[in-house]
Amino acid sequence: MNQIPVKDVTPKKGAGDKQNYDLYAKREHIYVKYYKGFFKNFRIISGALMLVMFYGFSWLQWDGRQAILFDLPNRQFHVFGMTFWPQDFMLLSWLLIILAFTLFFVTVFAGRLWCGYACPQFVWTWLFIWAERITEGDRNKRMKLEKAPMSGEKALRKSAKHLLWLVIAAASAIAFVGYFSPIRELVPHVLSFQLGPWETWWLAFFTVATYGNAGWLREQVCIYMCPYARFQSVMFDQDTLIISYDEKRGEARGSRKKDSDYKAQGLGDCIDCGNCVHVCPVGIDIRDGLQYECVACGACVDACDDIMDRMGYARGLVRYTTEHSLEGHKTHLLRPRLIGYFVALLAMFAAFSYTIASRVPLEIDILRDRGQLYTTTPEGMIENVYTLKLANKEQRSHTYKVSVTGPEGLEMVDNGEVVIEAGELLNFPVRLHLDPKRLISANSDIEFTIQALDDPSITVTEPNRFIGPAPKR
Repeated sequence: MNQIPVKDVTPKKGAGDKQNYDLYAKREHIYVKYYKGFFKNFRIISGALMLVMFYGFSWLQWDGRQAILFDLPNRQFHVFGMTFWPQDFMLLSWLLIILAFTLFFVTVFAGRLWCGYACPQFVWTWLFIWAERITEGDRNKRMKLEKAPMSGEKALRKSAKHLLWLVIAAASAIAFVGYFSPIRELVPHVLSFQLGPWETWWLAFFTVATYGNAGWLREQVCIYMCPYARFQSVMFDQDTLIISYDEKRGEARGSRKKDSDYKAQGLGDCIDCGNCVHVCPVGIDIRDGLQYECVACGACVDACDDIMDRMGYARGLVRYTTEHSLEGHKTHLLRPRLIGYFVALLAMFAAFSYTIASRVPLEIDILRDRGQLYTTTPEGMIENVYTLKLANKEQRSHTYKVSVTGPEGLEMVDNGEVVIEAGELLNFPVRLHLDPKRLISANSDIEFTIQALDDPSITVTEPNRFIGPAPKR
C-alpha cells in the first residue's frame, strides 16, 4: 500500500557524536503572526458555528424544558424531542462508531480537516491566540514584550491577557456544565455564589482545564496527547488531499527584488520570508515536508498566497494538493478505500436513523414471582403472578392498556389500565388465571402487550411463559 512519506526533521547526529538529546526539552512558545486569507475566513466561520452551538444550545427550550440536558441524577438524557435512558446506551455506541467512520472517511479524502477547522482544542486555541493578540499585540510586539524587563505596561498587558483567558475559560466551563445542570438555574447560582459542591468542583475543573489546554499547552495536546496525529499517516494515500510545498517550483529559495529576473539567478518562487512558519500554530516549516504535527489549518497557504500576490507570482506554492498531483500524475478521487468507508458509513447511518425513527418511548421488563412458580386459587384456577416494570420515556404522561394473549381461556384478574407520568418508572403487578382443564402443557407461551390509549403508535409486545402443573394424560 502506497503511503505519503512523513519527513523526519529531527536534528541528525554524526557518527562519532555521543551527545544525547533531551526528549523532555522545555517547550518553546509559538508566537503566531496575524494574517488574512480565504482559509482563515473559512476557519473563522466553522469555529464560530461551533462556538455558537456550544454556548447557545443549552439555552434552547423544548416543551417547557431545556432542549439538551443530560440529567444524570434522574438518568435521563433529553435531546430536543427525545429522551434517552441508560437502556439506550447502545445507541450512543452506534453514534460514536458512525462519528469514527466519518472521521476516517474525511481523513482518507482530505486529511486532517477535522483538526484544522472543527477540533475543539484548536477552536479554543485560536480564540486564546486572538485574546493574546488584542492584549499584547502582534507577533513581533509579543516577542519584544516577552524579552523586556518587567514594567507597569508589561504587567498590565499580561494581566489583561490572563484575565481574558480566565473569562473565556470560565464561560466555557459554565456552558459545559449547563448541559448537565439546567443552565437557567446554574447561571443565577454562579452570580449569587450559591453553588453546590458538585457544580463548584466541575466549574473549577473545566475552567482550569480550558485555561491550561488552550492557553499554555496548545499544540502540545495535539502532538503528545492526541492519538489521531499518530495514526493519521496510516490512513493517507497518494490521492489524499494535504497541504504541501511545491518543491520543484519553490527551490532554490532566496530573497530578491520584486521585479528582478530571479530565474536567471537560479532561484525559485520561494523568497524565504518565513511567513509560512510565523503563522503556523504548531510551529513547523511546511517546506520540510509532510509532518505529523501539521493540523491542516491552511494558515501557511494563506500566508504564502499573500506573499505571491505581492511579488506578482502565481498562487499555490503552498497549497492543498495530493502527492500524485505534485508528481504530475492524475489524482483519483474515487478509490476503493474511500468508497468502502462511504458505503459502510451510509449503511450505518441508515440503520441508526431507522432505529431512532422506529424507537418506541416505552420500556418494559417482566419479572415472574420468584417465590413460587404457580398457585391454585380457592376456585381451582391456576394463577401466575408477574411484575411489569414500565418506564415512560416521553416527557408527557400516558394512560396505558395492558393486555395478554396465550392459551384459550387465559385472563387477567386486575384492571389493565395504568397511568404513568412523564419519565416515571412504575411497577405494575399482574395476576393471570387459567382453568387447569385448558392447560396444554406445563409451560405455555404468552405475550404481554402494552399500548398507550392516547397514542396507539406507542405499543410494545413482550413474550413470557405461563407455568402450571403438567396436564394429566
